[in-house]
Order: sequence, then C-alpha cells, then structure tokens
Amino acid sequence: MSQPETTWFTEEHESSGSSIGFRTRERLHAEKTPFQSIEIHDSTDWGKLMVIDGCMMLTTRDNFLYHEMMSHPALFTHARAKRVVIIGGGDCGTLREVLRHEEVEKAVQVEIDERVTRLAEKYFPELCEANDDPRAELLFDDGIKYMADCEPESVDVVIVDSTDPVGPAEGLFNAAFYSSCFKALRPGGIFVQQSESPLAHLQLIKSMRAAMRTAGFQAVRTLTFPQPCYPTGWWSATMARKGADLSGFRERGAQTKQFETRYYNAEIHKAALSMPEFMRRELGE
Repeated sequence: MSQPETTWFTEEHESSGSSIGFRTRERLHAEKTPFQSIEIHDSTDWGKLMVIDGCMMLTTRDNFLYHEMMSHPALFTHARAKRVVIIGGGDCGTLREVLRHEEVEKAVQVEIDERVTRLAEKYFPELCEANDDPRAELLFDDGIKYMADCEPESVDVVIVDSTDPVGPAEGLFNAAFYSSCFKALRPGGIFVQQSESPLAHLQLIKSMRAAMRTAGFQAVRTLTFPQPCYPTGWWSATMARKGADLSGFRERGAQTKQFETRYYNAEIHKAALSMPEFMRRELGE
C-alpha cells in the first residue's frame, strides 16, 4: 500500500539566515482576515500547525513551553494576582494557563483578530478549555487602545502574547504602550511580553528593556526557554515590575501547585532567571 503523500511547510527567517520546516500531510485551512493571513496545516509529527503571515505561531506538540513560560513565572512572582489582562493570545493557550491559578478572579483576553480564536477553537480545542470559565472575558478589540483606556491601578498582571513586532503587533513594542500598562498596573504589578529569540533578536530585547524602564518599570528580567517551532529554537519572555523587584518568587507555591504543568516548575523558574554570559554583557547585567 502506498504511503500518503507528504510535503514540507518551511518558514525562512531572513534576519538570522536560517529556516525551520515541518513535514505535513495537508493544508486544512487558509484565509485572509482584515488583519493577516492564517493557515492551519496537519503535520506528520507535530500535530496541527498555525501559521500567520507565513510565520509559525504554534504546534500541537510544543506550544506548552511557550504558554507555560508566558504565564506561570509572572503569576508565581506576584503575591496574589486577582485581575489579569492578556493582550493578543488569540489561540487561548495563555488564558488557559492563567486560569489554572485559583487566586485569579478575572482574566480579560484582548485579541484584535477574532478569527484566530475561532480557528483555535476548531483545530486546537485543548487550548480553549478555559474559554467558558466564568472568570474569562474574551474581547476582540485593539489591545493598545484597551490598555490606554484602562482604569489606573486596576490590574495585577499584564501579559502581552503577541506576534512578531510587525503589522498589527508593531505598536506593542514601544515606551508609549508600556506607559499605558504601567499606569494600569497596581503597585507590585507585573508586565510580561514575549521578546523573541536571544540569538536572533538581542538588540530588540535590549531596546524593549530600555523602553520599559523609560515607562517607569524599576525591575526588568528576561527569561529564556526552548521553543522548537520558532526561529533558532530558543525564545524569551521579558518581565517588568512596578515598584518591586523580580529576584524572588513564591517558590513553595510553585513546588506545591495544585495543577499539572509539562515544563514549568520551581527549578525551571530559578534556572530561567539565570542569564547566559553573552546576554549579561549585552544587556548590562
């Protein structure tokens, strides 16, 4: 019996001179929304793939790395985060991880493109398990405007789970946006944003950290973690805090957490706070 025909989806990453590819069986969906183009592919080894504007967004197999590291370090660093805002995050994986924390009373997800969420519900239903949680609110709106209009000191944690800093996400990587988030956060509040690859985008990380400090954040830390489906296979999240440091976290809470994770634990949290020498030198730590 002949094997099903396969092909390869390949993303070429011009600035790092590299590419990443996945063997696929078929393209399940393709559409162009008012904001971007979205494709869903079925792969032979990595489950479903979501591709936005030609860039890999997530795979079934490895998305847990990103979603856990975008949420749990910030939530276990905060003393008790009751109100969380997620900017972007349309696949809803970060929302699911946030709502694993019982102290969270409200999580608002502000995604500009509703189609990302609707396609996630169809092709990645496991990521959308918390969408019907009474603590969850899904808004399809402009996250920049949402944060600018936010009531001062009304939020405990802001998570920016966005695409690369081009197109709809470009305005999420500057001091003006960070100032809106700083104003909206309560004292001790935490801001966290995906900050691309330390190997390919170190200058972007450096400029993000400088802009966060310009906006008023006193403490800034960049955590790194593996992410096989993204350029270079190594990714980061940068945390900033209002009026408090980021060196400690609720280690015992992380050790005794009442929910399962696949990557994050207290030891991973401590390790992620450590920075390789080349990053320390470039970022001045």
